[in-house]
Amino acid sequence: KPTLMKICFYSPYVPKHFGGGERHFFDVATLAATKHEVVIAINCHEKKDLEQVRAEYQKFLNYSLENLEFVHSPISTGGFFEKLLWTKQFDYLYYVSDGSLFFSLATTNNLHIQIPFTDSKSSFLDRLKLHNWNIKNTNSEFTKKVIEEKWQVNVNFVHNPKVSFAEILRANSSGKFKKEKIILNVGRFFRQLHSKRQDVLVDVFKKMIKQNPGLMKGWKLVLVGSVEDKKYFDEVEKLAQDSPIEFKTDISRETLLNYFHKAKIYWHATGYEVDENIAPEKMEHFGITTLEAMAADCVPIVLGKGGQVEIIGSDLKELLWQTKGQCLEKTLKIIDGTLDTPELHKKILQQVKKFDENVFAQKLWKMF
Repeated sequence: KPTLMKICFYSPYVPKHFGGGERHFFDVATLAATKHEVVIAINCHEKKDLEQVRAEYQKFLNYSLENLEFVHSPISTGGFFEKLLWTKQFDYLYYVSDGSLFFSLATTNNLHIQIPFTDSKSSFLDRLKLHNWNIKNTNSEFTKKVIEEKWQVNVNFVHNPKVSFAEILRANSSGKFKKEKIILNVGRFFRQLHSKRQDVLVDVFKKMIKQNPGLMKGWKLVLVGSVEDKKYFDEVEKLAQDSPIEFKTDISRETLLNYFHKAKIYWHATGYEVDENIAPEKMEHFGITTLEAMAADCVPIVLGKGGQVEIIGSDLKELLWQTKGQCLEKTLKIIDGTLDTPELHKKILQQVKKFDENVFAQKLWKMF
C-alpha cells in the first residue's frame, strides 16, 4: 500500500442524519486522515453548501473536521459509467451501505454495514457487486452474524463504534457534576425501524413511582433525543403527563455529557417485544450511548437484545432485561442499593475499556 492514500468516504445518510452511525463514520474518517488524504463524498443534488455540512457535523460531533475535504459526488445520482469513473481516482473507498451496492474502480473497496439487513443478495449481479467489495466490516458481532447468514458473505472485521473516554471524562474534570436521582435514556423519537421505545420506559417509570412512592421520592426520568416522528413524540409526552419525566429534544453534545455525569442509571428499550431472529433490524444494532453512559459511571439497565448484549458483556449480564417487570425489578435493586456496589462500578469501567479509542484505532489500522 502507498504510504499516503487518497481515500473516499461515502455514506448515503450524510448530510441528512445525525446519529450514532454518523458519529462512527466521522470517527473513522478523521482517524484515517491522520495518515492519509481523506475526501467526504456528498450527493451532487444536495442543496446545502459543503462548508455548511462540515459546520453542522462539527457542532454535532464537538470536534474539528478541518483535515477532511468535502466534495460533491455522482455516487448516488450519476449514471453507471459516470459513477464508475469517478471512483477510479481513489486508492481506497469506504462506503456505509444502506442495503444497496454499486461497482467501484477504487483500488481497495471497503463496505461498512451497520444495519443487520435481512434481504437476500443471491442474484448474479449482487454476487458480482459483493465480490467487488474486497473488505467487509460491520459495527457489531450482532450485525456480522445476521449479514453472514442472510447475504452469504464473509465479514472480515467487526469495527465497533468507539466510546470517547477522554471527551467524557473531560466534561466533568472539575468534578462539579455529582450523581443525582436521574434515570437517563438517549435516543431519537421515531417509530420506524429500530424505534427506541421511549413509551415502554415511561410506562415502567410510572409503575415504579406508583408501587414505590417512598423509595422513588425525588427520582426523575430524563428522555434526550431529537424528534423525527412528531406523532410518536406527542403520544409519549401525553403518556408522561403528571409524572416527573423531562424531555430534552434539542440539547448540545456538551449538555448531553453533563447528563451522563448526573444520571445514576441508564435505560434502553430498543427491540422490546420483537423477536430478534425474525426482525433483527428492529434491534439496537450496536448502541453507543449505553457505553457513553457507562463511561460516565451510569449503571446500564438495558434490554438484552441485539448489539446491547455484547456492549454489556458476560460480567454484567445481570443488568439485562426482557420484560417490563424485570426492568422495574432490576432498577429498584440499583435504587435501593442491593445491586449498586463498588464492585459493580469496577466491572462497568472494565467493560467500557474494551471499546475505547485505542481498541478502535488498532482495528482501524488493520483495515487501512
